[in-house]
Amino acid sequence: MKVCITEKPSVARDIAAILGANSRHDGFYEGQDVCVTWTFGHLCMLKEPADYTDEWRRWAISRLPMLPARFGIKLIDQASIRKQFDVIKTLISKADEVINCGDAGQEGELIQRWVMQLAETKCPVQRLWISSLTDEAIREGFRNLRPQADFNNLYHAGLSRAVGDWILGMNATRLYTLKYSQPGSVLSIGRVQTPTLALIVNRQHEIDNFRPEDFWELKTVYRGATFNATAGRFKTEASAQEVIDRIRTAPLTITDVKEKEGRESPPRLFDLTSLQVETNKRWGWTAEVTLRLIQSLYEKKVTTYPRVDTTYLSEDIYPKVPDTLRRMAPYATLTAPLLAGKLPKSKRVFDNAKVTDHHAIIPTGESPSVLVGDERKLYHLIALRFIAAFYPDCRFASTTVMAEVADCGFKATGKVITSPGWRTVFGDTPEAKEGNEQEADSDDKVLPHFDPGESGPHEPAMVKKTTQPPKPYTEGTLLRAMESAGRTVDDETLREAMKENGIGRPSTRAAIIETLFKRQYLRRERKNILPTQAGIDLIATINEKLLKSAELTGLWENKLRRIERGDYSAAEFIDELKQMIGVIVLNVLNDNTQRKILVEQAPAGKGSKKTATDTPKPKRKPSVRKLEQIACPECGEGHIVKGRTAYGCSRFREGCPLRLGFEEFSPELTPARLNSAIAKKYKSKQA
Repeated sequence: MKVCITEKPSVARDIAAILGANSRHDGFYEGQDVCVTWTFGHLCMLKEPADYTDEWRRWAISRLPMLPARFGIKLIDQASIRKQFDVIKTLISKADEVINCGDAGQEGELIQRWVMQLAETKCPVQRLWISSLTDEAIREGFRNLRPQADFNNLYHAGLSRAVGDWILGMNATRLYTLKYSQPGSVLSIGRVQTPTLALIVNRQHEIDNFRPEDFWELKTVYRGATFNATAGRFKTEASAQEVIDRIRTAPLTITDVKEKEGRESPPRLFDLTSLQVETNKRWGWTAEVTLRLIQSLYEKKVTTYPRVDTTYLSEDIYPKVPDTLRRMAPYATLTAPLLAGKLPKSKRVFDNAKVTDHHAIIPTGESPSVLVGDERKLYHLIALRFIAAFYPDCRFASTTVMAEVADCGFKATGKVITSPGWRTVFGDTPEAKEGNEQEADSDDKVLPHFDPGESGPHEPAMVKKTTQPPKPYTEGTLLRAMESAGRTVDDETLREAMKENGIGRPSTRAAIIETLFKRQYLRRERKNILPTQAGIDLIATINEKLLKSAELTGLWENKLRRIERGDYSAAEFIDELKQMIGVIVLNVLNDNTQRKILVEQAPAGKGSKKTATDTPKPKRKPSVRKLEQIACPECGEGHIVKGRTAYGCSRFREGCPLRLGFEEFSPELTPARLNSAIAKKYKSKQA
């Protein structure tokens, strides 16, 4: 008898239907010579300290570090889990062969291996490895089952991660709690969560220590085109005014005109992190919400496996793409031009060297008619990105015009799209207009025709600006920072190269961020993520660089990936962590300061009841420091942006008519005063 073990009952149902195991029993399906059963995610866990020795039951610094000679696993102590495990163990004891049908990833491999170990599996084990749950993908997977040994390195990497987290988390949490916490509080420390918290705390310090400085930019308008001084910023108003006085009556002369053709490639396909970043930017979704939704799309068979960290497809997918596009009926008008000829095969999309276990997230071709609400929005985002990947580049013409007035140099730039290419796919969606907010405040417009040597009068002016502090992290920018170990990386190619050293895995980063909120180390202010005082104090207390350095933690992550590839020893990785925690314990014990950290208690849960005396304090409105914080008074959806002659709305291309001329609303107003002036004007309008 063959026994198939899936990770969820819903997946078991789908596989059972394909294998003809149609007889439902308590905890499994049965067919002719085959049974299909399931876990509920994790049924097992690493043993806790007290499971190894009673000496580790009580929290005591003298017992640290806790380092078991050999790590063991145990069943999670829940009645439903014990019951399902007994079903699995009984089936395995009768099996001639077990087929591991767990999630095709590191965590999925670990979940199933632990269950099979605890169930004392002695028969041969095969692995079902698939990237989608469509019926055809499942059938193809069963036709190409692989030996379990092919995935030993994947398991060793998952096991090393779990053991490493135990060594660092169990020991450091007890150590810092006993040394620095107030009575009744626990200071949670983790291999990934602590350097993530450090990123946010360090950013807050940068913001708090930032000192704004005024500067002036010199511009002049000639034949309706805005030219910027090549000298850059002026530190004082007097120095800028001196130049204006010198050039005001002198003619502007065009010295050089350069035109060139440019192209812009389609956006890359989605991996999990880029998908989470995009949905946070567009709709404010948390990473956890996006992960839950994309997992649901995968289980509903409309998209491929989601917990991936590549934006590429393997080359064997290429012959299947036309059929997938053909089956995407709701997008027939967009796919028709692609299906009319041969589909392009670009290295930006298909590259075996950039794909390991799974490829980028794409539609499967199954009908999305079952989707509603946010699931439909998410599918639409993925579908358009997939279709656009096969469209031509967007082509544009750019012009650079150099000019001189007296001895002062000026430059104007212009850009016009000559062939929209892939931008056609997105139409009026935000992706097609990415960067429009910058364009509204940019001089990079269509320019009139200029000839070298021409000259004429111009209108010089200076614009006062102020340097801005770094922005707080949003969930999207924090995910990017985790992916690049704290370095700011916008370039897609560099981003791909740095993934090896990111902190955490795509599938775990959402949970890490949520854990920091639950521990009361972080708080949300609109879309921004800010540290609490407890979070700031904790990072200030930790002197061990290895505990809070994103870059060094990224190197640990790199070693785990190398274990997965088979070119680094799991035993060596664990030994390094054991040595590290020993050094950390010694250093903390030698700290003679009397520092204490107070962690605020989490707010009362849903079950708590408020009394009549629990009058909430009115929330203070956050101060307005940026134009992005001022909502458009016309459409209510966009925010204020600053142009050359007026303020407008970030959704001006969507048709918002807002225009607030500089003659009424000075360009030198601070965001707070501008907000007050707008509110006053529109309040009087409503009256």
